[in-house]
Amino acid sequence: MGSTPEQIGRGHADGDSWALDDQEKTSILRELESILGSPFYQTSKRSQQFLSYVVRHQLEGNHDRLKERTIGVDLFHRPVGYATGDDPVVRVQAGEVRRRLEQYYHTNPNHSPVRIELRPGSYAPQFRWAQPDLQQRDTAPAELHEKDALQGAIHRQEQPRPVRQVVEEIRRKPENRKSVGWRWMLASLAIVAGLVLVVASILRAKAPATVLEQFWSPTLSSSEPVLICMAKPSVYLPSLRLYQRHSKTPEKFLSQFERLTSRPNLQPNDRLEWGDMVEYPDYGLAAGDVYAAVRLSALLGKIGKMNQVRIGGNYSFEDLRNFPAVVIGAFNNRWTMQMTSNLHFGFAEEGGESIIREDGSAGRRWHSKTDSNGKAIEDFAVVTRLLNSKTGQFVVVVAGIKSYGTQAAGEFVSNSEGLEKALRTSPKDWNRKNLQIVIHTAVTDSVPGPPEVVATYVW
Repeated sequence: MGSTPEQIGRGHADGDSWALDDQEKTSILRELESILGSPFYQTSKRSQQFLSYVVRHQLEGNHDRLKERTIGVDLFHRPVGYATGDDPVVRVQAGEVRRRLEQYYHTNPNHSPVRIELRPGSYAPQFRWAQPDLQQRDTAPAELHEKDALQGAIHRQEQPRPVRQVVEEIRRKPENRKSVGWRWMLASLAIVAGLVLVVASILRAKAPATVLEQFWSPTLSSSEPVLICMAKPSVYLPSLRLYQRHSKTPEKFLSQFERLTSRPNLQPNDRLEWGDMVEYPDYGLAAGDVYAAVRLSALLGKIGKMNQVRIGGNYSFEDLRNFPAVVIGAFNNRWTMQMTSNLHFGFAEEGGESIIREDGSAGRRWHSKTDSNGKAIEDFAVVTRLLNSKTGQFVVVVAGIKSYGTQAAGEFVSNSEGLEKALRTSPKDWNRKNLQIVIHTAVTDSVPGPPEVVATYVW
């Protein structure tokens, strides 16, 4: 190919790509096919698409397509102009591609004349070419390597010697006599330590997985991060005009802090117009949803699973098709309503009331309860675990009628003791099935109590 060791920066992100002849492009594409067909990439369609996208655009000189926002639009179907700072999907996928490339080349270090690299901080791949002498040596017939080795052995007249003879020679040397004992002692200690590690590994491998580990094990079989998806409904607050119209001291409500922390002086019969309300797009998360998301993110991080929190419009059905997910919330999250609509336990509106219903005309019904002041005193939730959901991915839905139930459900699925109690009477192979668990929580001073299981269904 006539390449030199210095030719390692071809196709860099500066846009001034060196010219590649047809033979070199063919070698790069052949290497790309080998990588995409390897075990490290066959398990991740998204990683295949990402690497193929950046390599082909680099070869074609389309440097303007190798930018984070452009990749997000082309590959991940993000809207044009989306906020890359709030949605790191491209950066996360690039990191995954780099990790798989490292694994691939660690296993196949010298099989190809060209190496494809994706440096941190750039989405433009680089092509590192092997040195000609090393390439020629690597591609030489195996017979030549064997012949050279044989001739070298004959020239040196080397013959294999028994281990006993080698040890005896070491012991005969005066300078080695004192150190031999220490060497044997250190070697023995190293062997013992190795055996201890092996035995410990075997015991850990044989130890049965906890119920919590079995519940979340499908997330570990996927190389993709888990999406923790929360909804953000529309929120409307009184306008400044409304505050000032109904206040004896209008200057009091000039700051946004005062408007968000104080109530307007309105009476029950005061008339409001739609123009008096203003939408606040930055507000709207339910407290129980946030508690559940934080708890589950911590749990997934503890078991070594990378995860991302997505809010409102920062995730789509396309994302749910490509990543395992935890969907949080019920009546404020349309994905929960869609994915649980035809399941044994689902959410519904009956008589103007939000409830959890059991499938069938004779199915049970659960609804939240309030006291005489309208404060919640009881809530219910459903935990749904789907191995193969409508998205084709592993999905866990954590959803309460109100946010109190959602918070309790988040606590439930991150606690091994509660799960073990709930699944004690379930089939032994429940971890290979779909399941739903209805839980109840008593609410005191807007704080949900410990979750209690009231119904379970496995299929």
